[in-house]
Amino acid sequence: MHEGERGHQAAVLGALICIGLALLGLFISQGVVRLRALDRVVTVKGLSEKEVPADIAIWPIKFSAASNDLSALYTDVQRKNDLIVEFLRENGFGDKEITLSVPSTSDRLAQGYGGRDDAEFRYYGDSVITVYTSQVGLVREAMSRIADLGKQGIAISGQDYGSRTEFLFTGLNDIKPEMVEEATRNARAVAEKFADDSDSRLGKIKTARQGQFSIQARDSTTPHIKKVRVVSTITYYLAD
Repeated sequence: MHEGERGHQAAVLGALICIGLALLGLFISQGVVRLRALDRVVTVKGLSEKEVPADIAIWPIKFSAASNDLSALYTDVQRKNDLIVEFLRENGFGDKEITLSVPSTSDRLAQGYGGRDDAEFRYYGDSVITVYTSQVGLVREAMSRIADLGKQGIAISGQDYGSRTEFLFTGLNDIKPEMVEEATRNARAVAEKFADDSDSRLGKIKTARQGQFSIQARDSTTPHIKKVRVVSTITYYLAD
């Protein structure tokens, strides 16, 4: 091979190497640009809230009795239980909605502290009658008439921890899809506003996380009205 031919081949090889390096650099730079574009994201939260009426009421009616005669105490508790059950029936509740618990009694003389000098009566008893029903409105109406039992000599205990009326909402599964859709829609609206303000376009979703649903009373005076709440967290890609 002549010197001129070898020189020509070397020149061609050098040119090809330069072109290859240039193309490689272009591909690398474009890849870096794409990677940087993928790194541009915005994370937003979307809220959905809904007020719903409670669909279950649990109403414990608790009273206490006292006597120095244990047999008389049980007789008094049974009489008052019957009066309360009759009151509930008159207010529209069925027997399947009414549950009587076993009365609890205590003997102060048998306790390790105190004695007959500490109180007027030796025996004390508590009884709880519980209404479990989907007739929430009926419970609220009957609660407003509870004073009728007082007129019959039954002192109903107040709404303490053990005898507090509960109002529940059990239809969460029916409203979940609608609320998740609303939360997602609200999150996207926030992300689109951010993209517009930053001269970008909103891309696909990178990650999405649905928060826990919470159910709480709307306020302390309306426990029969519930506020259902969920927050969705979504991360979107941004593009120029």
